[in-house]
Amino acid sequence: MDTTQMLKGVLDLAVLAVVRAEDGYGYDVVRRLRGAGLTDVGDASVYGTLRRLYAAGALTSYVVPSDEGPHRKYYGITPQGRASLDLQTKQWHEFAHTMTDLLDLAEAH
Repeated sequence: MDTTQMLKGVLDLAVLAVVRAEDGYGYDVVRRLRGAGLTDVGDASVYGTLRRLYAAGALTSYVVPSDEGPHRKYYGITPQGRASLDLQTKQWHEFAHTMTDLLDLAEAH
């Protein structure tokens, strides 16, 4: 199974979940996603998702100066982003439950 295809379908949900836990800058979000087990996630995919979610109003951003290099753009979740995350989480659980039932049924036959 191609996990990169599945990841494309749930990247918004994964990014919102990571940023809900704690604000983060682009590479920090990538690192946390990979640390959670999404090892196939690409840097460019996450950066594009952050920009798209920001443009849609699901994320806010702010710049933090850094003594070690360029300033970092941090992202935080907005109330709209939390509502979207709640809805997508519900949809994910329903979908996962349906797939589990379907696979268990197929295995029983």
